[in-house]
Amino acid sequence: MNHLDQLEARSIYIIREAYNRIDPLAMLWSIGKDSTTLLWLTRKAFFGRVPFPLVHLDTDMEMDEVYAFRDQLVKDWNLPFQAAFCPPEEEMDPTLPPNTRAAARKTAGLSNLLKEKNYRGLMIGIRRDEQSMRAKERVFSPRTPDGNWDFKNQPPEFWDQYKTDFPDDMHVRVHPLLHWTELDIWRYIQREQIPCCELYFAKDGKRYRSLGEKNITFPVDSTAATIEEIITELETTNTSERAGRSMDKETEDSFEKLRAQGYL
Repeated sequence: MNHLDQLEARSIYIIREAYNRIDPLAMLWSIGKDSTTLLWLTRKAFFGRVPFPLVHLDTDMEMDEVYAFRDQLVKDWNLPFQAAFCPPEEEMDPTLPPNTRAAARKTAGLSNLLKEKNYRGLMIGIRRDEQSMRAKERVFSPRTPDGNWDFKNQPPEFWDQYKTDFPDDMHVRVHPLLHWTELDIWRYIQREQIPCCELYFAKDGKRYRSLGEKNITFPVDSTAATIEEIITELETTNTSERAGRSMDKETEDSFEKLRAQGYL
C-alpha cells in the first residue's frame, strides 16, 4: 500500500467504527476540500451511500460559489442533506473580538443542532496540521452536554485503539482526517478526481486556501489554477493555510476559547 492507500484505509476504519459504535450519528459538511474528502471516504466506506444525516451549519454568509457547489453535489450524489441555520451575530458573546464573534455563530448553531436532534456523535473533517489547537484533538473526542471541550483531559489513543463508550450525557466528535495533511488532501483529490469548489483555483492572481464565511475569509496571492499547480505550490510555500481567515489574526486565546466552547 502506498501512503494515500494507508491514509484512506485508516480513515475508512474510523468512519465504520463510529457508525458501528455511536448512535445517532451525523456528519458536518462545511463544503470545503477536507469535509468533501471526508464525504467521499464515507461514500467509499458504505458503497456509494451516506447512512446518516449530512448537516451544513449555515450562517447564510457562504460565498455564492460555495452554495452552488453544495447544491450541485447534493443533487449529483443524492445526499441526505440538511441545513441547520445559525443564530445572528448580535446574539454572540460581545466580549469576543469582532471576527471571532462572527465565527462564533457556528458554535451557537451547533449547540442548537445538538439540543434539537440529540446526536451522540458528530463526524467532522478537521486535520491536526491546520491549527495549533486542533493538534490537541483526539480521533474520538468527548464533549460535555453543553458542547465544551476539555482539551487537557482527553482519552489516550494508541495503535488505533479508540475509546467510543462515553456517558449518555456527552457527545463525541469523530475526526477521521486528523492524520492527513493539506498536501495529502490535494494529492488524494487528484488521484480520486473528487469534485471541489472553484474558489480553490487561482483567478487574477488570487485563490482561497480555506473556505469560510465571506465576511471573514479572504483569498491569498497565488497563480495555482489546477490541482497539479496547487500541489506544486504547497510543496514550497511558507504561507499558512489559514492565512485568509481573519479570525486567526486576532488573539490566540479567543480561538482557544471558541474551541473549548465547541467551535469546529
